[in-house]
Amino acid sequence: MSRVTSLRVQHVRAHSDYALEVAPTVTVITGRNGSGKTSLVEALYVALQGSSFKGSDADVLARGAGWYRVDVVFDDGSARTVKFDSSRTTGRKQFIVNEKTQYRLSPQHKYPVVLFEPDDLRLLNGSPARRRQFIDRFISQLDPKYAVALRRYERALRQRNVLLKQQSSSDDLFAWDVSLSEYGGYIVDKRHEFIDSLHRQIGAVYRTIAHTDDTIALAYSQQQTANTQQKLLADLHGSAQRDRLLGFTSVGPHRHDVLFSFNNSPAMAVASRGEVRSVVLALKFLEVTIIAAMTDKPPIILLDDVFSELDLARQTSLATGIFRNQTIITSATPIKVEPAKFVYLSERAIDY
Repeated sequence: MSRVTSLRVQHVRAHSDYALEVAPTVTVITGRNGSGKTSLVEALYVALQGSSFKGSDADVLARGAGWYRVDVVFDDGSARTVKFDSSRTTGRKQFIVNEKTQYRLSPQHKYPVVLFEPDDLRLLNGSPARRRQFIDRFISQLDPKYAVALRRYERALRQRNVLLKQQSSSDDLFAWDVSLSEYGGYIVDKRHEFIDSLHRQIGAVYRTIAHTDDTIALAYSQQQTANTQQKLLADLHGSAQRDRLLGFTSVGPHRHDVLFSFNNSPAMAVASRGEVRSVVLALKFLEVTIIAAMTDKPPIILLDDVFSELDLARQTSLATGIFRNQTIITSATPIKVEPAKFVYLSERAIDY
């Protein structure tokens, strides 16, 4: 499978023009906070997955610039370019993959990526939105229909919420209820499927990392039903009056959660910080394994300022578990990883 050999960014956040050679194994990018380490990871993610994990295209654009560009080259000679032009009214972002232009990165041209960032270490005790984002990002890489359903669900949700604020009738809401139940039903069913898969596998992986007999369980916050779409439509209809008072839609997959149990108790209540981090590592290992198995492509691993937050034992587990894949690590402090290519990102390097 092809691997990234170089990355060049222009007018991406703090970078005016910066080129990076990427090792086929591990690349470690160090530098002070604010030197632009995460921006390089973000740019590569945009080129491989089609969108940023941190914000909108306008957020990626350097302050005062009218355009940005990302160029990626692979070891098989293939290349891709992402262009964003803020002056255009349509087609502001373009993906040029092997000299063919598209305005949304097609599923066949998305390259699998596993991103590990500091907020992931707070996955269990963070907000439900964070856990939904984790599972949504995971499934979207494996099922293009899921990503489409998410976008259409969010669009319909915005429209329904506008009508709720206008105190519109149930008849006016009905068309959006149907759309939400259609796309939301698909989302909920897929979440159940993948969470069940993670649940079946995470215990063994966790015990390999933690060297304990603790038990880990995952569950979806909503029970699975025979007809998810019909159940969601009924819930939306039944909540209409309350939703008008609230001014937003109070039921649906945008309100659901992923529940973690540790030794048959809620993980957030009983698991230590170290145990929580071992659970998150286990999830990341499973993410790598499942994506590789289902896409037949080894994902690129992006570790954004997370390696130094782990103790030595968990650093060793991480290195043992995923460094078979091409990996890019960013860190504000020097870290020792062998074999690796080391890049120091100075303030001067991002301003020329």
